[in-house]
Amino acid sequence: MIFLLTGGAACGKSSYAEQLALQLGSPRYYIAAMQPYGEEGELRIRRHRAMRAGKGFQTIERYTDLQGLKLPEKDGVVLLECLCNLTANEMFSPETEGNDCVERILSGVEQLAGQCRALILITNEIGGDGGGYPDRSGEYIEALGCINQALAQRADQVWELVCGIPIVHKGQLL
Repeated sequence: MIFLLTGGAACGKSSYAEQLALQLGSPRYYIAAMQPYGEEGELRIRRHRAMRAGKGFQTIERYTDLQGLKLPEKDGVVLLECLCNLTANEMFSPETEGNDCVERILSGVEQLAGQCRALILITNEIGGDGGGYPDRSGEYIEALGCINQALAQRADQVWELVCGIPIVHKGQLL
């Protein structure tokens, strides 16, 4: 089963996703896609690690190439945070820049979904403010939009978090 959780920044997606993962059982894997850039990035990573502490997650740092990821055990629950960071990494990393990041990510998610019982994907709603972005930012927003749309079609459940409250767009709350 695939869950896609979306919403704006700091809307409660992470904590909601963690609670969902706890509800769905174990083993639990947290795939961290955020690269630790700068003090603000480090602080955010520490905050997320503290949120997960004691919840039985095995953290796997994976900034690109989901296709190459092999989980230690099948039939687990996977929380991937987040598609926004993964998309930026795939688009702008020297190792992967110029590749079709949309296809790489969609293929990687499909490969990952085949290794687990439940896959929880976190993404953000961006680009709804009318545009006017520089070229590369516009390309990023378009790529993430394509990824979000394709995964919403593939997902069993699509929920938007608003102020920590889930709004069901597809499926039903558990």
